[in-house]
Amino acid sequence: MNAEMTFNGTALSIQHVTKAFGSNGGSSVLSRLRHRTAKANGNGKSERVIAVNDVSLDVRSKEIFGILGPNGSGKSTLIRLMTTLLVPDAGQVQVFGLDVTRHEMEVKRLINRVSVEAAFFKKLSSVENLLYAGRLYGLSGQEARRQTFEILRRLGLKDKEILEPLEDMSRGMQQKVAIARAFLTRPILLLLDEPTTGLDPRSKREVQAFVRELREVHDATIVLTTHDMYEAEALCDRIAILDDGRIVALDTPAGLKKLIPRHDSGEPTLEDVFMTLTGKELIKEEDVVTI
Repeated sequence: MNAEMTFNGTALSIQHVTKAFGSNGGSSVLSRLRHRTAKANGNGKSERVIAVNDVSLDVRSKEIFGILGPNGSGKSTLIRLMTTLLVPDAGQVQVFGLDVTRHEMEVKRLINRVSVEAAFFKKLSSVENLLYAGRLYGLSGQEARRQTFEILRRLGLKDKEILEPLEDMSRGMQQKVAIARAFLTRPILLLLDEPTTGLDPRSKREVQAFVRELREVHDATIVLTTHDMYEAEALCDRIAILDDGRIVALDTPAGLKKLIPRHDSGEPTLEDVFMTLTGKELIKEEDVVTI
């Protein structure tokens, strides 16, 4: 069945989705920090924090759709809702017409996700990790091996590096392996949660080129969260700006720039738009403190 044609060209539909967290706020560092700053109520417990607040959007088939937002804005929570890792408190998320709550297993066969929190068997090589993943996804050993070498080489890894234990690789190299693992299944909806964080400029370009190739050659739909304004503008057909769990703007990069006045130095940048609409700065990679 051609899912894209069956569902009128909509790959992902999010309608009036809300997700809140209670006193513990989840396990991530940002979630814990967000909850520590919440005001205490009369019982000394943290207030309920709404991470995603009545969000609605549609992502078209074969679109590269970007989500920009400051840390704590709800980007990663929204991605987890798309991937069935979280259940919405209200509203509906559909992937190619399938409700992520009622059709969890079917949805999982259509999607894959890359995040900066990717987990591996660090004593094993990237080949061994991907072969293991490939067999879990139902690929034959021969096909998994062929695709593993093809994708890793395409992402710029040399054969010697491919055979090294992951614990001996840099964070950026490990991130490339995480991206390769997600590409292994040729998903028709790929969710990239800050996929190029930790990569050097050349590696970023290689990953970005591969993302375009996935859309153009394999007809994939891609949802991307990023801190990199240039990456968002270069890759994305449309961008949603998320702030405090709500979408404050959604348009093409050119359309977003029209939302604010031109200045003396010329056309506004995407960063100008972001700052005007949210009053906040994106935290750059070099400013992030590892905890």
